[in-house]
Amino acid sequence: MFTRRTALLGAAAVALVLAMPALAEEEFDPSIKTIDQPDQTVGLRHVKAELVPPPAVMQHQQMDAEGPKVVEFTMKIEEKKITVDEGVTFQAMTFDGSMPGPTMVVHEGDYVQLTLINPETNTMPHNVDFHSATGALGGAQLTLVNPGEQATLRFKATRAGAFVYHCAPPGMIPWHVVSGMSGTILVLPREGLRDEAGKPIKYDRAYTIGEFDLYIPKDDKGKYVDYETPGEAYGDTMEVMKGLIPTHVVFNGRKGALTGENAMKAKVGETVLFIHSSANRDTRPHLIGGHGDYVWERGKFHNPPARDLETWFVAGGSAAVATYKFMQPGIYAYVNHNLIEAAELGATAHVKVEGDWNEDLMKQVAPPGPIVGQ
Repeated sequence: MFTRRTALLGAAAVALVLAMPALAEEEFDPSIKTIDQPDQTVGLRHVKAELVPPPAVMQHQQMDAEGPKVVEFTMKIEEKKITVDEGVTFQAMTFDGSMPGPTMVVHEGDYVQLTLINPETNTMPHNVDFHSATGALGGAQLTLVNPGEQATLRFKATRAGAFVYHCAPPGMIPWHVVSGMSGTILVLPREGLRDEAGKPIKYDRAYTIGEFDLYIPKDDKGKYVDYETPGEAYGDTMEVMKGLIPTHVVFNGRKGALTGENAMKAKVGETVLFIHSSANRDTRPHLIGGHGDYVWERGKFHNPPARDLETWFVAGGSAAVATYKFMQPGIYAYVNHNLIEAAELGATAHVKVEGDWNEDLMKQVAPPGPIVGQ
């Protein structure tokens, strides 16, 4: 229902759009889709997906021999204030309330059907650009919803891999992306993951790590500013963004989001699939005490995976995938190996692994003591 509030919010959004240069000015022309074509989804099975907050990944089959299906997703946009670090708040814009948004999983050849909801309580227009989709700015032109609206998009997942999705409203793309609006869609090969020789690669657990560079303004006394709405933070945030120096680099929305009680968990002998997305900046994940057994740095599964990597690369605007079979118990630090960003700005996660220690892999032959012979 159109209300005075909707009108005011719309006016505010228009003002922000006009204040920023758009990356793509053209609008979608409905006439290009009027050719009479048969609906290829008629008769296909429909599956309603149950999305879960990261780092968890929705339940899914690693292989699907039943043929293409339509996977139905619903995501609600949530604008909310979050705490990034002690005493530091941030006006976030999110998919389903989390940074990153939920990881969506389908198989190659499936149809992704997303209903995107922008509640009337929000203040900004939003949409979604799927890097895995073809045409219409990845669906961004077909999903632009104002507060109080929803839209449904369907596209065919024609390429296997891990792909970023993010918000891309005209004139506001960088601001929305670095304010939390990105996630990953995993398009698995129908036969499952394979190594360079075609041997199956299976995993016991899967986790999503979304890396975010944040640009939080400070006042003239050097204190981080607390804002009540995204619009109120917009001008100051843009000035910090233009300097290209983030105040925080965090996993999953805040410093310590994946440490302590929130650490990712595994057991000795289990293989874990790590999905690492970075919608804006390049990064380089490293698992301290472990390796990347199989790594798709570009996240595309029809390319053979690299083997036994110590550190891998994630290009800004993409997602990488790595597997590792844990061989020892303990706490593993999963970090951005720009160690300044890991230790000082927040890009650190933990994996807590249970099991028995293998002294053949590592043993303390002699504990610290006085230097012999002096």
